[in-house]
Amino acid sequence: REMESFPIINLEKLNGEERGLTMEKIKDACENWGFFECVNHGIPHELLDRVEKMTKEHYKKCMEDRFKESIKNRGLDSVRSEVNDVDWESTFYLKHLPASNISHVPDLDDDYRTLMKEFAGKIEMLSEELLDLLCENLGLEKGYLKKVFYGSKSPTFGTKVSNYPPCPKPDLIKGLRAHTDAGGIILLFQDDKVSGLQLLKDGEWVDVPPVKHSIVVNLGDQLEVITNGKYKSVEHRVIAQTDGEGRMSIASFYNPGSDSVIFPAPELIGKENEKKDNYPKFVFEDYMKLYSAVKFQAKEPRFEAMKAMETTVANNVGPLATA
Repeated sequence: REMESFPIINLEKLNGEERGLTMEKIKDACENWGFFECVNHGIPHELLDRVEKMTKEHYKKCMEDRFKESIKNRGLDSVRSEVNDVDWESTFYLKHLPASNISHVPDLDDDYRTLMKEFAGKIEMLSEELLDLLCENLGLEKGYLKKVFYGSKSPTFGTKVSNYPPCPKPDLIKGLRAHTDAGGIILLFQDDKVSGLQLLKDGEWVDVPPVKHSIVVNLGDQLEVITNGKYKSVEHRVIAQTDGEGRMSIASFYNPGSDSVIFPAPELIGKENEKKDNYPKFVFEDYMKLYSAVKFQAKEPRFEAMKAMETTVANNVGPLATA
């Protein structure tokens, strides 16, 4: 399929007469793609350029040799058949909320730490703006999603910094195997030169086109539950590339707090004659425990398992006040 159809949203147009049309585009992307790409999102381009430059420098300086060593040790540079239990990626994690670990992550230069704190602050604000746009489209009160994600104190917010180095056997090893994201809303700042990210749409893998200075947004499993399936989390993967410098990808996950109770928004549950209870009600932390074990498997059994647990949750958690 040609690239044009991939939803690219100009957020600046929310401030003018094209607001209605732009909201419609976002709605369509959430309902039919599970992904969209934002341009003119308000995060300064020069900040993004610095993040990209310093992330690539950090990888070269601190991670590249380690990655090559581990690939050699595991014999992955000479595999002859498809490898299904490994991802060709080099990553580290930064936690921002409820508490930051940026000052404890080893090997980071101080100016890189400062920069990533600033970047995270901007991404957090954009995440919350986007959640309110989704609320508006869904007919939920402003702040509803943010409030659910806050649980008793704060969302879980963190960033996975990944490099996907050139891979000698891209047909046999995925950069990152197909999966849906467990959490809430995911904002991705990715390389604009090297593609690789693909999503599954109508049974076909579609490329997410690299667009300079854009932020790719995708919806996680929790938004599927809260919207009662109106919006779906979509399977995606990263294809390893043979050539070039490799690909950089910085994914920030704005997820519910560990004690957030997740359930379909009452306004989005259909009339009596429709099935009311497609999706379970659960505590986010319980979902994550399950997810980490079965990340690369279908999501439906995860929802089923949460349903089975629901009776026990119902006895311990009263109805949530949404006042």
